[in-house]
Amino acid sequence: EFITLLQVVDYLIDPFVAGTSGGDPESLSIRHAFPALWNLENKYGSVIAGAILSKLSTKGDSVKTGGASPGKGRNKRVSFSFHGGMQSLIDALHNEVGDGNVKLGTEVLSLACCCDGVSSSGGWSISVDSKDAKGKDLRKNQSFDAVIMTAPLSNVQRMKFTKGGVPFVLDFLPKVDYLPLSLMVTAFKKEDVKKPLEGFGALIPYKEQQKHGLKTLGTLFSSMMFPDRAPNDQYLYTSFIGGSHNRDLAGAPTAILKQLVTSDLRKLLGVEGQPTFVKHVHWRNAFPLYGQNYDLVLEAIAKMENNLPGFFYAGKK
Repeated sequence: EFITLLQVVDYLIDPFVAGTSGGDPESLSIRHAFPALWNLENKYGSVIAGAILSKLSTKGDSVKTGGASPGKGRNKRVSFSFHGGMQSLIDALHNEVGDGNVKLGTEVLSLACCCDGVSSSGGWSISVDSKDAKGKDLRKNQSFDAVIMTAPLSNVQRMKFTKGGVPFVLDFLPKVDYLPLSLMVTAFKKEDVKKPLEGFGALIPYKEQQKHGLKTLGTLFSSMMFPDRAPNDQYLYTSFIGGSHNRDLAGAPTAILKQLVTSDLRKLLGVEGQPTFVKHVHWRNAFPLYGQNYDLVLEAIAKMENNLPGFFYAGKK
């Protein structure tokens, strides 16, 4: 029996897209959401053929050079974490930068570009409103050499910009659709998991969700990847709910999501009873939707950078 292109989309591309961006193949622009795949198709005329030819080309180059050079294998992509979780990295960066230079719970109200029209980078004055008790002594206006923006466009649109004392209106910024997501972390006693699969985890195609009444996009087998994350007698799982297929479920109460996740894990892994641990995190705007019109977003960001000296937008691609 031959595998059709539609089956590849339904059972390979769909769960991959949903698991990494919360979207679905029909609503995303492959060029912006997965540029590596778009480059393969653009270069070789096919994603599958491109992946094969690219692999063969890399293998051929390795043979010509007599194999990889010492230490080159260290550049191979791997999954990793820290004993204290990824928060350890944030804490280390915080300590390096210094507590006095990190302001939490602080909303940026306005940004003034004090450029003179001659220099390539002008000074910036920023007005903030601090809701953090430790930051109540923040000066209303602070001066900086440059601004690196990482906030979503929906947040930037609420900020007031001026350039040389004149309002810089952001009416050219397009609306970006964001997909909601809920993360549910659950733990079960090992004796209550009848089919404890090993590996990274499982992504569930939308076709299978519909067929078997499943509600989760997928589940990571957290304690399989990182054994120190749970007591020795328990398994830890991280499940995802929401995205473009189940927008409404993403905002459901913890009790409802606990039931849905437990039900899905019962079908997938044969879990029995109730979880011994539950943690729920909800993101209303988890993933930006890289739709077919995302070029307009990049053009708008470029316009801001070109017209506001010393302004840089990070994470736009």
